[in-house]
Amino acid sequence: MTRPTIYLVRMVVFLAIVGGVVAVLSPVLIHIFDNNPVLNSLILAILLMGIVWNLRQVIKLSPEVTWLETFQTQRNRLATVATPRLLAPMASMMAAREEHGRGGQGRFTLSATSMRSLLDGISSRLDESRELSRYMTGLLIFLGLLGTFWGLLKTVSAVSDVINGMTLGTGDINQMFEHLKAGLAGPLNGMGTAFSASMYGLAGALVLGFLDLTAGQAQNRFFNELEEWLAGQTRLASGALAEGDGSVPVYVQALLEQTAENMEGLQHILTRGEESRMQANQAVMHLNERIGALADTMRANQQLMLRIAETQTALAPALQRLGDMQGGDDVARAHLRNIEIYLQRLLAEAEQGRVQSTAELRNDLRILTRTVAALAEEPR
Repeated sequence: MTRPTIYLVRMVVFLAIVGGVVAVLSPVLIHIFDNNPVLNSLILAILLMGIVWNLRQVIKLSPEVTWLETFQTQRNRLATVATPRLLAPMASMMAAREEHGRGGQGRFTLSATSMRSLLDGISSRLDESRELSRYMTGLLIFLGLLGTFWGLLKTVSAVSDVINGMTLGTGDINQMFEHLKAGLAGPLNGMGTAFSASMYGLAGALVLGFLDLTAGQAQNRFFNELEEWLAGQTRLASGALAEGDGSVPVYVQALLEQTAENMEGLQHILTRGEESRMQANQAVMHLNERIGALADTMRANQQLMLRIAETQTALAPALQRLGDMQGGDDVARAHLRNIEIYLQRLLAEAEQGRVQSTAELRNDLRILTRTVAALAEEPR
């Protein structure tokens, strides 16, 4: 998608050039402005509002482009992007798709009717946003013409007063010319009002016309690129229903579209079910390996317990004889103490191994139980 920054820069450069021309001609423009301050102030205020509105129209396209690029590349991050206003119908369709479980990174498809209705809605929104700018341009021209007719009326009235005031009764030509010169100030003031309002109105309409043209180009570029992308995501009808004059009943077409969407959703469900089964099979295989290792450990512990029992049985007569001996020396006591410590250590290690093996067996059996329950809950 093309960013609207290019058109925004073009508008800012044009406004900078206009500002430079106004700065150069500022003494003349101020003198012209003084001929009709009220009407000229109204024209400048409308011009300022139009400039802000056109800049806003181009800036508003930036979030739309960001949302659309996120939707095309990283659909799982749509929640972090601001909800668009121009593409609100598409956002609503995506929200409904997520609620029905057909979202994700799958291919987004539309029918030809849905694409046309979506594009018509976006086109109407774009045209509606440009209507105010066009109205402001026409309003500036109207105010310029209004100032022109107002100034002409003042001029005609002033000329009429001058003509009615001209008398030749005294016969003094110089006095008559002085009176005519004083009377022409009114018509000249009226002409200044007319031409100043016309100049400000037409100049403002020229500026707003260029800004509206640039904003329209940005919106048309966005609309065309969106249409090209949606055309690649559109599913066209084929077969017998696509032939002939297209007199397929509406309910049949809606039924076919709903069936296609249901088949697509079923395909996603089957894909997720296959992935879940593969993960469950891997978990079962891993559990079997753990159970085999646990069985080997328990077998080794049994052998160790048998050896300990055999050792105790073999040492029992010697211990009995040593116990019967009276006045044994310190070396025999030390050996007996070492043997007792060794036997206690062996018994502690055997008990610890048995507890650990039992805990591991319980955990693996718990995992196996959850896996079997999850497989039982999967749709058949």
